[in-house]
Amino acid sequence: MTWWDAVNFGDNQQAKKENIDLIESNDIFGTPKPEKLVEKLLHIATNPGDLVLDSFLGSGTTAAVAHKMGRRYIGIEMGEHAVTHCAPRLRKVIDGEQGGISESVGWKGGGGFRFYRLGPPVFDEDGHIRSDIAFPVLAAHIWFSETATPWTVMPRTPFLGIRDGRAFALLYNGILGDRRADGGNVLTRATLALIRAAIAEADPTFAGPVTVYGEQSRLAAPTLDREAVTFKQTPYDVRARR
Repeated sequence: MTWWDAVNFGDNQQAKKENIDLIESNDIFGTPKPEKLVEKLLHIATNPGDLVLDSFLGSGTTAAVAHKMGRRYIGIEMGEHAVTHCAPRLRKVIDGEQGGISESVGWKGGGGFRFYRLGPPVFDEDGHIRSDIAFPVLAAHIWFSETATPWTVMPRTPFLGIRDGRAFALLYNGILGDRRADGGNVLTRATLALIRAAIAEADPTFAGPVTVYGEQSRLAAPTLDREAVTFKQTPYDVRARR
């Protein structure tokens, strides 16, 4: 029970009944919140269009109610509840299910949501890049930190892509097939030439600046300036947060 009366705001028993109707599983979440209670909280604390965060999403009640009330939302769940409870519930909300607060708010269905799975963490507890991080994971992290957009390309070269007139490349984890200093993760004239070739293959007209991440640069500052190359050293110049 809550300190608000159960008739108007519900209790765990009512919430469990709502879950039974919504979730195609015998594993009903142990302590769900009633939709009426969450509706009251969101009515007090938010306006339509606001962003609601539930970092322990559980059975998905907060996301379901926020969706029906015209709020945007982010739900985070570490357990399998994200797959077995939250996603199926939200799909039914979109289809127009009539449980919970649906009738009282005139919910008829619509909208959508995106479901993401987090990849392995790039950094360890001390803020250092983990030694077992593969090239695509670090490349995606660097691309997002530089462009604020997701990286979807999976190249076999250090070249990551071009965004807003700038090209990006990463020399890491033997992407060139050679882990030695002169051939793998270090910016040299040879590795820069390979990067330039990959850029030209992707966009023959590109003539803009290039940002290159690597363990070390063997090119002098005047050469970098002449080539319009910004070198950033891993792991020191890889930001843990944006």
